[in-house]
This record gives sequence, C-alpha cells and structure tokens, in this order.
Amino acid sequence: MAKDKTIYTCTECGGTNPKWLGKCPHCGAWNTLIESVAESQSPVKNRFASLAKPSEVATLADIEATDMARTPTGHEELDRVLGGGIVEGGVVLIGGDPGIGKSTLLLQALDSLQRAELDTLYVTGEESGAQVALRSRRLGLDGSQVKVLAEIQLEKILATLEATRPAVAVIDSIQTVYSEQLTSAPGSVAQVRECAAHLTRAAKASGVCIILVGHVTKEGALAGPRVLEHMVDTVLYFEGDTHSSFRLVRAIKNRFGAVNEIGVFAMTEKGLKGVSNPSAIFLSQHSEPVPGSCVMVTLEGTRPLLVEIQALVDSGGPSPRRLSVGLDRDRLAMLLAVLHRHAGIACMDQDVFVNAVGGVRISEPAADLAVMLAITSSLRGKPLPKGFIAFGEVGLAGEVRPAPRGQERLKEAAKLGFSVAVVPKANAPKKPIEGLTIHAIDRVEQAIEVVRSLA
Repeated sequence: MAKDKTIYTCTECGGTNPKWLGKCPHCGAWNTLIESVAESQSPVKNRFASLAKPSEVATLADIEATDMARTPTGHEELDRVLGGGIVEGGVVLIGGDPGIGKSTLLLQALDSLQRAELDTLYVTGEESGAQVALRSRRLGLDGSQVKVLAEIQLEKILATLEATRPAVAVIDSIQTVYSEQLTSAPGSVAQVRECAAHLTRAAKASGVCIILVGHVTKEGALAGPRVLEHMVDTVLYFEGDTHSSFRLVRAIKNRFGAVNEIGVFAMTEKGLKGVSNPSAIFLSQHSEPVPGSCVMVTLEGTRPLLVEIQALVDSGGPSPRRLSVGLDRDRLAMLLAVLHRHAGIACMDQDVFVNAVGGVRISEPAADLAVMLAITSSLRGKPLPKGFIAFGEVGLAGEVRPAPRGQERLKEAAKLGFSVAVVPKANAPKKPIEGLTIHAIDRVEQAIEVVRSLA
C-alpha cells in the first residue's frame, strides 16, 4: 500500500502544491493554500471504474431529441425559476446566506411533491431529524410523509438513494458530506468536488432529481471550487435582506430553462409564499409624486417588472460623490457626462445618489433613461407626472436606443395603471395601447423637453 503524503491545496482554484507557499502558483491568490493529505493510489485508482459505462458514437441527426418532462413543485415561483418544474435526473445547486430560507423552501417543496404521490428524501447533514421535524411543525406541515435521513457519509447516502429510489432528494448541505475514499476534512475542495461528482453521476444513472444546498462566502458567491457550478444543471441563488420579509430566487444557470429568471417570495409565519405581483415590492407608495423618482420597466428573464429608480442630488464639496445601489456605478458617471454634454444639465458640483427600490439589482442598460430623468427631477426639485414610466438605453452621443421586448414592457405598465410613457422611437407600438399615452423620442434632450412639457 502506497504511503500518504502531505500536499497543499488552493481553496480558490483547487490546485495542489507539494510545499506551502504564500501565493498559489496556479491562480495567483494569496494565503489560500491549506494542508491536506494526498490519497494513496492503490485503494482508489479504480474508484471511477463502476461509474464509466460504455457508449456508442452517434451523429446529432440520429439522436432523438425529446423535451424533458417537468414535474411542478407546487410552488409557482420556484417552478418559474426552474423552467417549469423539476426534471428527472436533474441536479440543482441552490445557495444563499445563512437563515435566508433555503431549507424552509425545499422542505415545503418536498412536502408538496410527496402529497402529489412522488417519493422524496431529505438528507440533512447540519440538523438532526428531530430539528427537521420541529421545523415542519412550525411550517404547518402536519402529518408530512417526507422521508428524512440524518447522514453525512457519501457512501451511506448513495446506498440509501439506491435502496429507496426517491423521485427527488435534497442534500442539505454539500459542504457537510464526505467520502471515506478521501482523507481530507468535510467541506474541503477535494471533498466537495468528489462528493458532488458522485451525486451528479448517481442522479444521471438513476433518474433521481437531486437538489444540493451550498454555502456561500462573505462576498455572496457559492463556496467551494467553481467546478461545482459546472457539474450541475441548474444554479439558483437565494437573495434578500434578512431584515425584510421578501426573498428573491434567481437562476444563474439552467440547462432546462431560461437564465436570469427570478422567483419572488414573502416570508410568513407558515414559511415562504409566492408573490403574484412582485412589481408592488419595487414601487414605493407615494400619496403624491415626489422629486427624484422615476419608474422603469425592467426584464428579469421572461418577466417584466416595474421598479422605482430614486435619485437624490445635493450640493457637494470639491470632490462630489457618485453612489449607486442596485445599479452600475461606472455607468452612472457616464450618464452624468452625457446629461451635461447633450442636455446642458450639469451636476459636476453636486453629490448624486441613485437607488433601485426594494433591493433589486438592475444590470441591463434599459434603465439609463429612467436614471437620467430621476436625476433631472431631483436637481430641479420638480416631480415627474403621476403614472409616468420611462425606459431606454442611452449612448455617448446622446441617442436613446431601444430596449428588447418593449411591447411587453409597455403592456405590463398599462396593466398596472400607468398612463404616460417616454420610450425610444423603435419601441413605440404600431397600435395604441389603451390607457397609455406614449411619447417616442430619439435623443436625451427630446426626453427632457417632453418631461418639461408634461410638468
């Protein structure tokens, strides 16, 4: 039997080195090498042999392409993010801050699937079975038939999956699972990578849908090697402020559905409930229009959302501040330059603060026009008209470019009672939308003039 030896593994990239170094020679990260033991070759050299099955080479034309059957989880918002429901043999990775509601949502989903006569299994590595049962009582899941296994050893988990053959299994969490074939501690790069690979292969071979719960780092990214996200079919992020009752589940990767879909939930005494009209979260309730506020329509996956953009312009010192929350700070500086050059509105001696209400993050450039109109409104101290919306991308030459799927954005705004819209000319509908007056513009200065005429 070969003798084990000490190696040093990078927590960032997973690279190994025979001696400790302050800087990882593979990725260049500092102070990321941790001591571990290299496994002997003799007992584990064939551990992948049973997983490798022979397959025949075929052309794409000869392969039958069929749509994957979806099974709804009983939670409409979760199904939206998953692309319609769970898929047989699919592997889902969900991460989020501690206490944000990952285990709560998954336990509710498993109970709904179990009531729909699908066998489920909840593998808990962080809590005892009694703690999981106590949470189910708090959530009102009395008489739940969800099977629970308190185990962290990979081989025992795989044996249970093989024996019970559930339709859906949750592993909470992947960082607590370890394999006896490795000598490193649970949660290490090697253990997380190895256990996730075995569970993924087991899901593909048996058709069990496996949902992995992952820890996150201080920066909010999924902990462990980045290869973990490449192994799975779907990656979901749980977002939201723990001081707020609202939670967002965002799809970052999805092989079976649209990317960047979001599901909106509200945390209640009985667990997480889907929010049917999420636009209400991102709109402040003003009795009268206030300066510095402009509503825009953004797209999150296939769903149009109305979000209020707030701006505050105040007299600054010799070095005025530029601060944005939920929007790109560098883009804010660019928009201020365009506003000065092409519309003659200077903020060079003013502090400018911009915020997207409700904690939502907007990455698409269609927010440009709304940001500029909110800044102009705050600077002049004059509110925009009641029921006013705007969207459109602004270029450095002062032109306003169209936003994708503009018709859907306008229809969503009209449905929620908005009556005036300033949009790029290319987004103007050919047929009028009932209850909505649309002002189509080509340039920034035209948008400023339209707002002046409406005030």
